[in-house]
Amino acid sequence: MAMQDYIVIKGAREHNLKNLNLRLPRNSIIVITGPSGSGKSSLAIDTIYAEGQRRYVQSLSSYARQFIGELQRPDVDSIEGLSPSVAIGQKTVTTSVRSTLGTITEIYDYMRVLYTRIGVPYCYNCGEQITVQEAERIIDAVLSLPEGTRLQILSPLVRERKGEHKKELLQMRREGFVRVRIDGKMYDLTEEIRLKKQARHTIEVVIDRLIVDHSIHRQLRNSIDHAFRYSDTVIINLVDKDEDILFSRTLACSRCGISYPEVTPMSFSFNSRLGACPACNGLGFEGVSEEGDDVEELRPCRACKGMRLRKESLGFRIGGLNIGEFSRLSVSDALEFINSLQLTERESTIARRIIKEVKDRLGFLRMVGLDYLTIDRPAVTLSGGETQRVRLATQLGSSLTGVLYVLDEPSIGLHPRDCKRLLDTLARIRDDDNTIIIVEHDEDTIRSADYVVDLGPGGGGSGGWVVAQGRPEEIEKAERSLTGRYLSGRLVIPLPVARRQAKEYIRLFGVSEHNLKNIDVSIPLGLMVCVTGVSGSGKSTLVFDVLYRALRKIIYGDRITPGKYRRLTGAERVTRVVSVDQRPLGRTPRSNPATYTGVFTHIRELFSRTTEARTRGYGPSRFSFNLKDGRCEACKGEGFRKMEMHFLPDVYVPCDECRGARYNKETLQIRYKGKNISEVLDMTIIEAYEFFYNIPPLKERLQVLVDVGLGYVKLGQSATTLSGGEAQRVRLSKELSGGQRGHTLYILDEPTTGLHFADIGNLIKILQGLVDKGNTVVIIEHNLELIKVADYIIDLGPEGGEEGGYIVATGTPEEICENPASYTGRFLKEKLSVKGARRDEKERVLSI
Repeated sequence: MAMQDYIVIKGAREHNLKNLNLRLPRNSIIVITGPSGSGKSSLAIDTIYAEGQRRYVQSLSSYARQFIGELQRPDVDSIEGLSPSVAIGQKTVTTSVRSTLGTITEIYDYMRVLYTRIGVPYCYNCGEQITVQEAERIIDAVLSLPEGTRLQILSPLVRERKGEHKKELLQMRREGFVRVRIDGKMYDLTEEIRLKKQARHTIEVVIDRLIVDHSIHRQLRNSIDHAFRYSDTVIINLVDKDEDILFSRTLACSRCGISYPEVTPMSFSFNSRLGACPACNGLGFEGVSEEGDDVEELRPCRACKGMRLRKESLGFRIGGLNIGEFSRLSVSDALEFINSLQLTERESTIARRIIKEVKDRLGFLRMVGLDYLTIDRPAVTLSGGETQRVRLATQLGSSLTGVLYVLDEPSIGLHPRDCKRLLDTLARIRDDDNTIIIVEHDEDTIRSADYVVDLGPGGGGSGGWVVAQGRPEEIEKAERSLTGRYLSGRLVIPLPVARRQAKEYIRLFGVSEHNLKNIDVSIPLGLMVCVTGVSGSGKSTLVFDVLYRALRKIIYGDRITPGKYRRLTGAERVTRVVSVDQRPLGRTPRSNPATYTGVFTHIRELFSRTTEARTRGYGPSRFSFNLKDGRCEACKGEGFRKMEMHFLPDVYVPCDECRGARYNKETLQIRYKGKNISEVLDMTIIEAYEFFYNIPPLKERLQVLVDVGLGYVKLGQSATTLSGGEAQRVRLSKELSGGQRGHTLYILDEPTTGLHFADIGNLIKILQGLVDKGNTVVIIEHNLELIKVADYIIDLGPEGGEEGGYIVATGTPEEICENPASYTGRFLKEKLSVKGARRDEKERVLSI
């Protein structure tokens, strides 16, 4: 291979990387793996992708760069053969409930155009198909108003368009008009009118002003004819009521006389005043803010039934569905609907290109295993893995070549059956002459790679070395590679010596939320229970929406609404219910593992007890970066400043005053065992564990963080930078540190996210320990290594979406394997039959 066939990295030292030199083959799928904290993200994202982004910014004009600033160069000597880089991460881009699967993928935008072009309008009042309304009928309607009614006749010139619109206003002034209504407010055209250029405006010119009586027929006809010169719509404004009556010579119901405004794609946009439901302002939900602060309690708007649009817009139908009903379809159902449309020759000619774009995008979503999601699914409710695969689907539609894609665990949330479709999709992107670098722990993904880089041997300071590299079969043979030893079967996560047997149950009857099919479910208590099934089969709905919310309402009296079920028994056998999920620990960068777990309280107390701190009168609050006395005021204790990148993600650069330390110089002069407070926050958890080894309260809490696989995370690492899996393990550590009381039901959502084989073994020990103390652990999981050690499995399916929601199988892993209808059982059978998985070899893994 020639030099340009490789990405050549020399001297990579970012974070814990140990001056690495690598030659990575281009136009290949490259998996970077290794234990948690071994430097995978430091190499893939903080070095390779960051340098690609920096070079892109450097290639921009000096004018463009002045809005961005200089990006910091990664700590690397050189990288050759680097292509333009695209990072497809798991972070949700927006917190607004306005963003949906349809808007992210542009499916909804294309459908808005389709409904504008070939949608058939029906009256929202009587259901009759709408026809054209003639001027004479408009005159009759106006003359039927009570005599003496004061009215204005207006004609729309501009509808929800950005700009100052000076040309239109000047033209109306020249034609002799004196009044105009802009965004609902009257203006005098003889005076100067200034509009905000970046705002959307609606401008309606006042054609005439009349008082209803028998003598105005001729003047009324002239005024209406004049109004129709500017628009197909006439607005009759009742002055005393400040109420508009809309008439259209294009669309009007022959039975009710109701007119519809001129239809445009904006008529179907819930982000425009022309289309948005006035009751919920296009959000589709009641009692929710633009930023979607509480997405757990989303209640559909009663006016639009959650469809977000005006009743006029929902009157347009294609194939019997309005655009709101289409948006409620799953990806697979939407694809079937589009394929089954029967259009006339004229409609086919108009819609051909639009339908192709919609079908392509729906097909891409199906390829990445998201065919169970609905088009109207709010983006804020997508999991990290789903968000990443949505972005991957949009990249498929871009048809780019010569690009370097960097992905962070794309297999998260995927059943082993669906993972094969994802890997086929990645291979298709690679075959278009692209390079794909994946940070991944999934065994199937590692085995499918063209090239593997295994980092380690441990995490944090003991990581950052290349332990092995080459093709997957070469990694298997590498003696020093922990990953290779698991791939080859020389190391295994063993089966439990015996499966626990249940004596008591929580039983749910008639569960019918979302796609669940009126099922009855028994959850055994005092066991480790795994809820499994393909993506979209109803796992989260059953466990979180129904079981968790119902128990919270029963045990704590929470004012929440559980998913639909008929009856629940056995709740009295549980004293606590705890959800350990993957939601971010906090919405601001100020939250971090030290503050969330309470470790920082003890650390601040230690600093306040030093001789120098007591001499100066500094209490624990002095060492808080949230309070004025001790923090750096230039950055308000954040340690960085945000630089808006305009057309790229925001970049955070260290504060010029404190250099990222967060505190003022007086606070930083206080030291404990030679370290100031900022230096302690910059320690990894494993470093802090060794540093505070002789302080029992700190040692115990830090030990738990190490045990759950977070030894590589820094104490002061911003919560917003933690992955969903990391956030979940921080929550788990907090719960473990609090002391277990027994009779608690713990609910976890894919706790193996982001964990290497060896780390999964440690996590299993912790979870088994919780059960041994008399608790119940219910886990939603796809990882077969964890599923195989469960005491009991509830397998949902058989498919996702509407074809899911049934109980396919229940029982021990061995019993699930014997059920031919269970996809989980098929894959689990291979896992249980692997050489070395015997129960008598337990110590081979637990000693690692």
